[in-house]
Amino acid sequence: MKIIVGSKNPTKVKAVQEFFPYDQVEGIEVDSHVSAQPFSDEETKQGAVNRAKFCFEKEEGVVGIGLEGGVMYVNDQLYLCNWGALISPEGELYTASGARVLLPREIEKELNNGMELGLVMDSYAKRTGVSKKEGAIGVFTNDLLTRKEMFAQVVQLLKGQWDYWHSKNGQAR
Repeated sequence: MKIIVGSKNPTKVKAVQEFFPYDQVEGIEVDSHVSAQPFSDEETKQGAVNRAKFCFEKEEGVVGIGLEGGVMYVNDQLYLCNWGALISPEGELYTASGARVLLPREIEKELNNGMELGLVMDSYAKRTGVSKKEGAIGVFTNDLLTRKEMFAQVVQLLKGQWDYWHSKNGQAR
């Protein structure tokens, strides 16, 4: 089966490959059609769905997967959030969200000034390419959970839902 991921970011593509090891997984650049820095669960989820839809519509009979990272407020505290969407070859949509971690106030200020989290994290962590490696989640968990692992959890939730509904309906995948 061919699976198209709506990103060439290695953390996202590797997360999908982990749970679809026997399938052809291809990452392509797509526009999420949300803000470069999503600022809510709703916007982050919509970005993942938009990415999955674009991938699904690219070729007949493929699985489209979109993964999107963002931030969201709980009361007056800003948290990292992430969402995923999977569209099966039959056009069924599955969504899931994953880990969250509180972001420091100095990062919140930079994000509210219009910067993207990836750029802020490079400066904050004094590293380059944080968004393509450990991610903010890796920095703030001391690498106990990396960005790839965070997205892999979301992919696992997506695949699990898809497998469940197929088995419940007596369909083989």
